[in-house]
Amino acid sequence: MKLNQTSTRRNRVQAPSPRGAVTFAIGLALNLLLPVMAFATTLWDTGAPLPASGVPQDRAAWKAVPTELFAFEANPAKASSDPGYSGREYFFTGDAVVENQGLLAAFSKTRGTVTLYAKNAAGAASVIAEAIPLGSKPGGPISRVAIVRNAGDEVVLEVTYAGAGESAQFSVARNEIVELKPTGKLKGLRVVSPLDYGVVPGFLGDDLIYDPAAFPESKTVAVPSENIFVGLQPGGNRMLVVTWPKGHQQVQLGLGGAEGKRRIESLDLQGDGQSFYLASLAAPGIWHRETMKAGFLEKDVTLDWKRPFPAKWKTQLSESGTRTTYAFRQTKGTIWRGVPGSYDYPVWFDGETAFLRLGKKVPPKGDALFYFLEARDTPVTVTTPVDILKATLGRPMSEAILDPAGRTLRTHHRRGGDGVHRACTCGCTEAIEAVFKAGEETGKKAYISEAIDDMIFFVRCHVDRIAEYQRFADDLTKHLRARSAANPELKAYLENLEQLVQQIPQECEVQKDNMKSLDHAAELAKQTMALTAKTDPDNVKTYAALLKAWRGMGGAQDYVLAKCHTVARQLFQEAGYGCAELPKAVAEAEAVRARCRQVLRNPDGYEIWADY
Repeated sequence: MKLNQTSTRRNRVQAPSPRGAVTFAIGLALNLLLPVMAFATTLWDTGAPLPASGVPQDRAAWKAVPTELFAFEANPAKASSDPGYSGREYFFTGDAVVENQGLLAAFSKTRGTVTLYAKNAAGAASVIAEAIPLGSKPGGPISRVAIVRNAGDEVVLEVTYAGAGESAQFSVARNEIVELKPTGKLKGLRVVSPLDYGVVPGFLGDDLIYDPAAFPESKTVAVPSENIFVGLQPGGNRMLVVTWPKGHQQVQLGLGGAEGKRRIESLDLQGDGQSFYLASLAAPGIWHRETMKAGFLEKDVTLDWKRPFPAKWKTQLSESGTRTTYAFRQTKGTIWRGVPGSYDYPVWFDGETAFLRLGKKVPPKGDALFYFLEARDTPVTVTTPVDILKATLGRPMSEAILDPAGRTLRTHHRRGGDGVHRACTCGCTEAIEAVFKAGEETGKKAYISEAIDDMIFFVRCHVDRIAEYQRFADDLTKHLRARSAANPELKAYLENLEQLVQQIPQECEVQKDNMKSLDHAAELAKQTMALTAKTDPDNVKTYAALLKAWRGMGGAQDYVLAKCHTVARQLFQEAGYGCAELPKAVAEAEAVRARCRQVLRNPDGYEIWADY
């Protein structure tokens, strides 16, 4: 049943209690380890004002607001058939509380706030957050609440604040996802909740991790508005997830506390006439901070922290001076990339136990955060931040944000599994070298020809990908210069990004002679095939020189390609971090990050590992 909200106070249905007023609720408290099931959502009238602080304990006077207000009539059936009854609304005699299986949202009419509590399996509640209209302070009363929907599966309230002309709709469903939609003059919401760190997930590229200690003098930090924010709450056992649809929303973090004990105290969400969604996920050890000690260098380190459940756990470490994302692997091993070369992969699990292996290329530096956003062999009873994203924004919009297609590696293999297993210049030349050493070059001429074609295809992929980065750098440079001319106050910010992007053409120019060209590769192919005309003991020696030329060309391309990728990721990060204390630069940051995200799609395996 949906009640008409144009009714007057005279037509309201009075609950059986002497006093009344209303407030509003916003938030979601979702106990992470409880099954996601369909439980009823109940709207309560407390009958008397809630206490100014603390978890509501005395529920003796609470009365459930019926889903059909005809229940208050002496003859409900007759009232339901009376056209004159239509439009009456409920009048709360105490404060309003919305409750479902995992959430208790308590609305204080005198303070004009909602305190959001998470309920555990035993029914005990703990505070998650407090919400107020953006620009307000606790203490502003609420003048009116109207029940838009109260049907057991969902409670929707419209709240009007006294003297401000501000209002909002709040929806709490059985699945415990709560929606806030500003109406009237209300521009946004301030969610007051202590956070040790804030994360803007990247999905393509590295996440932005905001440490309030990095902003010792700032009261606010502006972050790119990219549809999802994850706050890491104190204690390591809870995460706050906020999502919103595409639009022109603005997000700022409110900071507080003394130096050394700085925290994010609030999250300001300025709407664009659209909704925000909040979720709180909980589990022991759902995130962890580990100080990277000097004693960790060049040894396997067993951590005290254990993952609470399987998921795509990850961290950020410094690889050759660049923040780099590492998803925890299931086994210890080594990796190789064009810039840093070969090194031990730094994080892995053995069962539930986490291990570190740090070295000169990935040194112990600062603090590392271990957290998760997505599922990976995750039990169905566990809800992830990405699950919240999909549930609130829908699959089409979520897929555009997550971009699973863009997170796959582009192939180097001309013939797939039928070609040389390692289709790079090193792998193909090694396979051909074995033929020459065995003196089988004439009998395996076709094999060598196919291997060379595999290698040429690989080189062409590298050349094309490097050209893609060059076009990206050229276009972004023009964009940054145009924006700098149009926004002199952002000149320093934009010029810093331009200096970064210029590293791409600079590296390409430095390595130009070493990278050679496709014509050079064709000449090497011609000379290699010429050796297959006859078996000759000198072929091994002659081929050794060609092998060196092949690998010199390929190695230079590997390096430049990996460097281009690193620069694009640095731009992606710096655009976001650089606008933190420069709110006017947020729109510029979002535009630059969108370009970076596009060029980072489908990286080559020599740029980075898959789905980082």
